[in-house]
Amino acid sequence: MTADSPNRPQITLEYRQEAEREIRAFVRDWTARDDRLASLSYLATFAVYFLTLWAAVALWPTWWLIAPLVLINAMAGVRLYVLQHDCGHGSLFTSKHANDLAGHALSVFTLTPYRVMKHNHNQHHSHLGNLDERDTTEILTLTVREWNEAGPWRRLYYRIYRNPLIMIPIGGLFTYVLAYRWPKNAGTVDARGVLLHNAGLVAWVALLWLLGGWPAMAIYAATVFIAGCIGVFLVYLQHNFEDTWWDRKPDLNPARAALQGSSALDLGWWFDLAVANITYHDIHHFNANIPSYRLRACHRALREKYEVQTIGWAEALRSFTLKLWDEEQERLVPFPREARHRPVVSGA
Repeated sequence: MTADSPNRPQITLEYRQEAEREIRAFVRDWTARDDRLASLSYLATFAVYFLTLWAAVALWPTWWLIAPLVLINAMAGVRLYVLQHDCGHGSLFTSKHANDLAGHALSVFTLTPYRVMKHNHNQHHSHLGNLDERDTTEILTLTVREWNEAGPWRRLYYRIYRNPLIMIPIGGLFTYVLAYRWPKNAGTVDARGVLLHNAGLVAWVALLWLLGGWPAMAIYAATVFIAGCIGVFLVYLQHNFEDTWWDRKPDLNPARAALQGSSALDLGWWFDLAVANITYHDIHHFNANIPSYRLRACHRALREKYEVQTIGWAEALRSFTLKLWDEEQERLVPFPREARHRPVVSGA
């Protein structure tokens, strides 16, 4: 991990309670919502999304021109998802009504029912870093002990599940194309809304077919696939890196889980722009009221005051080799080669 200066106070790896109060006061100055900035972010992202989709269909079948347009369109789709995520936190626009209206409008293009996403994601925030509530996390993580106790079939399943060549492409398609048609808790949270969302999605795909035929279908499928891959890539890295943090109650500290258990991805300005700054996930979890259009500036200002752990491209890619949470070392580790021969100690 990188840090700006070894002389600044450390707020993550050596978490201090007094730092929490200081940082909470510091980031509060960045929670102001601005409808002009929100509208610019919202409308500009939609403009890029529709323009690149139209241009790609119009240029069919000139693949060398279509390919970059499909990539840009997929990134715009990811950015739309982040804006919908902001709406779910009530942090994009100033009013709750505007956030909910915008969130519903975004849902067809993100393939994600708004109210259920909002409910399930807020559960994720509530149980962040809690080893006893891992069903609220987006990516399943076993502990070393659980791995040692697991039978051969569970180990095989987990190895396949955590393989990035499976998790990213197949996981993206499964989550956004299939699972979100009836997501977790849909029946109890907003069954009617999910059905209306799916009807809206069918209408959107039908419109694409009527306007662009098979070329539009092929291009749309490609953008959905790439956007899903990028989405899973980001979701994994947000909490799966070597120095992340998990614990159990009563020792679980929510502030430490946010600041240390969530990542700050330093992948470049263009990447931050493309994904609406969701890369700064640590302070987002620390204070979800910070709008996406202020996250980068807030994080950069925080770095001037504290030493903040960040992850660059090299460590981001290496994080996909980490599979298990080691409760003794308090870090994410690879599969242990000796795990299948290691005796299981009861209560360890």
